[in-house]
Amino acid sequence: MNPRDIILESLHHRQPPVVPYTLSFEGDVAERLDAHYGSLGWREQLTPFMAHVRAVDTDYKEQLDEVRFRDAYGGIWRHDRRPWHLEQPPLAEPSFDGYVFPTAETFFRPALREAGHRIIAENRDRFILAHLGWGLFERSWNLRGFENLLTDVVAAPDFFAEALDRLTALYLQFVEYTAALGADAILFGDDWGDQRGVIIGPKRWRRFLKPRWAEIYAAVHRHGMLVMHHSCGSVAEIMPDIIEIGMDVLESVQPEAAGMNPYELKRKWGDKISFWGGLGSQSTIPFGTPEEIKAEVRRLKREMGASGGYILAPAKSLQPETPTENAAAVVEAFVDGA
Repeated sequence: MNPRDIILESLHHRQPPVVPYTLSFEGDVAERLDAHYGSLGWREQLTPFMAHVRAVDTDYKEQLDEVRFRDAYGGIWRHDRRPWHLEQPPLAEPSFDGYVFPTAETFFRPALREAGHRIIAENRDRFILAHLGWGLFERSWNLRGFENLLTDVVAAPDFFAEALDRLTALYLQFVEYTAALGADAILFGDDWGDQRGVIIGPKRWRRFLKPRWAEIYAAVHRHGMLVMHHSCGSVAEIMPDIIEIGMDVLESVQPEAAGMNPYELKRKWGDKISFWGGLGSQSTIPFGTPEEIKAEVRRLKREMGASGGYILAPAKSLQPETPTENAAAVVEAFVDGA
């Protein structure tokens, strides 16, 4: 089996010959590993199971000065902070009066789509993943600012619904434009949870977000692609709902968040949805010993990988604060037996 076959075997809940994985790095982690190993050879040991493409630039922005940029919706951001900081949202009030909502064409990138075709042609043996980030909830709060939007959810629900409808219409066009690539799956990004649970609560999530994401997921499935979705934090309370509306793969699976123990998720839902992630980026990776990290990776492979339905990964990319010896332990544990 080639890497693509292995991932598809797992995502169809059949036991692959090895547990597929992904591993990415932020800051200077990769460069520190180069120095740790004394060469770039460690990079060649990692199996590239996926190739990544995009046709839509959902994060289009215009540089304003050294530290600020304007997004396509009119919001002003600072990029000299981590994470990015929304300095001025485009809507001061919960109203679209006088506001010109961007068209889908604003985000379409023919050059990216052409590059995507080339990447696919050169990587027939890899699982092709197309990206569509900044989903409905994230962009809705980008329009108003986070605290304002949370107030709107309760005090101005009609505005919140209109914002989501406008964004859903955009995303349906994004899916159609991306589908021309012929990818195996689309990965969406929309953080619904914090460490405690669903940010707007499961009841309001079901009212506002569930039907709209169901429509988007259905569009992806009509094109024969899988739905993969990144969401930080805890979504344990809405697991039956995300399965019902057609999410094929939940990505991140932060074990530190309430109810997101990956082994429990696998036990309860592992025959209905696949998981991607699960290695603790707030616990095991930064604070565990190298031996503890390797033991946890072995357990994830053994238990989460049983009968497929799993892609091994840290819940987040290896962060800049990751100790070098811990980053090396992750790399060595991932390639061991894979």
